[in-house]
Amino acid sequence: MREAIKKNLADIVSEESIIMHDGRKVVKVPIRTLDEYHFRFDSGKQKHGGQGEGKSKPGDVIYSEPQRGQGKGKGAGDEPGVDYYEADITVDELAGMIFEDLGLPNLEQKKKPELASESVDFKDIRKKGIAGNIDRKRTIMEAIKRSALKGKPGLKEITPEDLRYKTWDLTFKYESNAVVLAMMDTSGSMGPFEKYIARSFFFWMVRFLRTKYNNVQIVFLAHHTEARETTEEEFFTKGASGGTRCSSVYKLALEIIEKRYSPQDYNIYAFHFSDGDNLASDNENCLKQINKLLQVCNMVGYGEIEGPYYYTSTLRTAFKRIQNQKFTCVTIRDKSGVYPALKKFFAQAPGQKSVN
Repeated sequence: MREAIKKNLADIVSEESIIMHDGRKVVKVPIRTLDEYHFRFDSGKQKHGGQGEGKSKPGDVIYSEPQRGQGKGKGAGDEPGVDYYEADITVDELAGMIFEDLGLPNLEQKKKPELASESVDFKDIRKKGIAGNIDRKRTIMEAIKRSALKGKPGLKEITPEDLRYKTWDLTFKYESNAVVLAMMDTSGSMGPFEKYIARSFFFWMVRFLRTKYNNVQIVFLAHHTEARETTEEEFFTKGASGGTRCSSVYKLALEIIEKRYSPQDYNIYAFHFSDGDNLASDNENCLKQINKLLQVCNMVGYGEIEGPYYYTSTLRTAFKRIQNQKFTCVTIRDKSGVYPALKKFFAQAPGQKSVN
């Protein structure tokens, strides 16, 4: 079941039952049922497996299951569907699968390290422990030594006396300060779908940061034609109306960084989600403000949520002119795009390590 969930994380991440779980520790996630082996009547007269002297050879396909339809599109289909069932899983277990390979990219050493993340440090080997912590190498060595003392060199058998278990201590790695600026478009053009996608991304982003880092700071900014700093609750529940001027939120982010978060002391990350329906005359100003943010941020991410007509906005077209590796742009067309966006924004470079 765990493997089935991991293979379908892109669909599960944006499930409304999870995003709106209201603090419950256990949620239900839909996963496909796994077919068990059983005998079926073959109306197609194909090759069969069984007793007797048939003509089947090793490697032959003895039965091919008809391909099941996915039920997409309108109208009544003529193909069988795929069965689903709901499995209970804790939010923490699900978060562990989602955040397995994620981390803050481009972390740099700053003056005052305060950002603590938990780390497991294996320090000792004992004769008693849980099965999942068996140290295979030391267990085999003990078995070989015991056999050698009895004059029987080699590995003959493993007894309970040979078993060795790893034990650990929970330690903390202190990394450089980090602040994340979460910026969301709440203008009238952001419909229920666009707002849901943006909030889904930020829901998992906030949980990821608070799960993996003990002291990361998050600043919530919302905007239409004007930008303002909000509480976390307002950020996830309140909307707005009116036009869109994205440069307002970039300008506010720069002001907050200048007043509260010196780049000498903080690793700074800024992530903005919008439908891209920006005032055309504001695009050049957005480009200017983004380039200023790139001078003080470790990374700037822009996520655009495309509507049903799938067109490239003038704002995203302007951002294509940015030639800076610290700027990352993603496009989300449906709910399954939230998980890839998380992976792209929080992908650590190969070999990157946390800054102690």
